[in-house]
Amino acid sequence: MEAQHFRAPALAATLGLTATGWFVAVRQMDGMDMGVATRLGSFSFFVAAWVAMMAAMMLPGAAPAIVRHAQTSGHVRAVPLFVGSYLAVWTLAGVAVYALYRPHASSAAGVVAVAAGLYELTRLKQDCRQRCRESVGPGFEFGLNCVGSSIGLMLMLVAFGVMSIAWMSVVAVLVLAQKLLPAKAAFDVPLALAIVALGIVILVVPSAVPGLTPPM
Repeated sequence: MEAQHFRAPALAATLGLTATGWFVAVRQMDGMDMGVATRLGSFSFFVAAWVAMMAAMMLPGAAPAIVRHAQTSGHVRAVPLFVGSYLAVWTLAGVAVYALYRPHASSAAGVVAVAAGLYELTRLKQDCRQRCRESVGPGFEFGLNCVGSSIGLMLMLVAFGVMSIAWMSVVAVLVLAQKLLPAKAAFDVPLALAIVALGIVILVVPSAVPGLTPPM
């Protein structure tokens, strides 16, 4: 089969996994969101929900790399291995989240948001983002680069409400845009400053951010 013929099945498989991820994540997370007071539940429950979240949020932006890998490897069977190893990296990140996460104050969420915004301006972030966009290596290597690119945004999601469909959707859109669009200061700097500003708002007036704290 010619290389270009791998594009359609690889893309269809990726989008199918993405849709499945959203379906499972929404069902798993229903009723779990309590903002900064969210509890993660059992380890097995959280890992299942986290993997579904990562499939939903990360695979759309990974689609170009998945297609490239299928084309260069010469067979569609390479796609499951690439996707599996890619999601394995994010699963390890989820295990770290489970080990370290605790329900926390809104001030902690504000600090994380400020740090996430500042991270968006660092050279490490930009280098990881570029490698994530251009990678043609194995899924594990691609996953490490993408974790480096998106870790600030993901920590912001965890701090604001790790079981929040609304925040998950916002972060998914930002991750997708950064994976598919070239870096431009005209867009990236205002986004970083907006995230820092959001963190400051949370520190000063946490009630101004809907859903951040559970209702009394």
